[in-house]
Amino acid sequence: MSSSEAGFHTRREIFQQPELWPTTLKRVDAAALSAKLYGKRILLTGAGTSAYAAHAIAVVNPLCRSAPTTDLLVDAERILTNVEAVISVARSGDSPESAAVVEQVRSLKPRMPQYAITCTAESKLTRAGLDGTIILDPRANDESLVMTSAFSNLVLAGLALMDRDGAEAAVGQCAKRAQELLPQLDQAARAAVERVRDRIVILSSSPLFGWADEARLKVLEMTAGAYPAMSETFLGLRHGPMSFVRADTLVLALLSNDPQRRLYECDLLKELRAKKIGYLVGIADDTERGLFDAVIPAVAPGVADALRTPFEIIAPQLLGYHLSLMKGLNPDNPSPQGVINRVVQGVTIHPAKPK
Repeated sequence: MSSSEAGFHTRREIFQQPELWPTTLKRVDAAALSAKLYGKRILLTGAGTSAYAAHAIAVVNPLCRSAPTTDLLVDAERILTNVEAVISVARSGDSPESAAVVEQVRSLKPRMPQYAITCTAESKLTRAGLDGTIILDPRANDESLVMTSAFSNLVLAGLALMDRDGAEAAVGQCAKRAQELLPQLDQAARAAVERVRDRIVILSSSPLFGWADEARLKVLEMTAGAYPAMSETFLGLRHGPMSFVRADTLVLALLSNDPQRRLYECDLLKELRAKKIGYLVGIADDTERGLFDAVIPAVAPGVADALRTPFEIIAPQLLGYHLSLMKGLNPDNPSPQGVINRVVQGVTIHPAKPK
């Protein structure tokens, strides 16, 4: 594929992810932050895709929670209650909110330790006087407008920071498997795109909801909003959102590796079948193939759900990529009119008023 072709950077950045995952573990080790964070109540924060990365990291540790920087900037006092450390998650670190939230936290909690996981060594965020930073491999700093390599490696870095052994075992299971599956994932995503009519639903259970939100965003970003997309939990879909699902709606469902969760998920899929709504595409193993119209093989079939997000995101990234091409867009810059940008623009940071 030539560098002049539409989507060159996006495709390269999606396909390079398995190669980068081991480098991320090494960079987490080199930063030596785990001991400083041990036992602390941690807030993870980011904006857009980085907010979903923060959410995906937080589920692995009961002492962690997440909040978008876009909320933290305007509601910091409430969100910081009982927090003992803050970790900012960012690709560029140059979005207006990135450095602003560091200052906001510092103004309210001057002794609060603040750290960052980022893909860029020099940015407003890294120059903000942090207590420690994990800088990822420069290749994770995607050239494309959309975040792909950045997302999976930011999530993996956070997971390794919280559960080093679990993250290393997951990379050991998934890096080679993902590399081998890439052609099959690509073909399956291209086939799924052929079934998309006017809307898409993304389903997961709660430990993987950062994955579901990011999958939804990839569809929206790479198609310039051409396809309305909704992310929901399997159990949550019944409580109103099922009204969004039509007979021909593509429903992308990531099945849990937890047997109890999977029982509930399968019940919901059977209900969709009975109601004759949704074209069901499962990210699953072969044991549940009969529930779906099509199956995309899971990259992490033996990994705990809380650790799966960086590995299972490849399929929806490829779905967004092929949808973008089908709409005649360039996945590297699917918003040529500048409605959205690689680094967010147009945010005025207003000084906080003393109370």
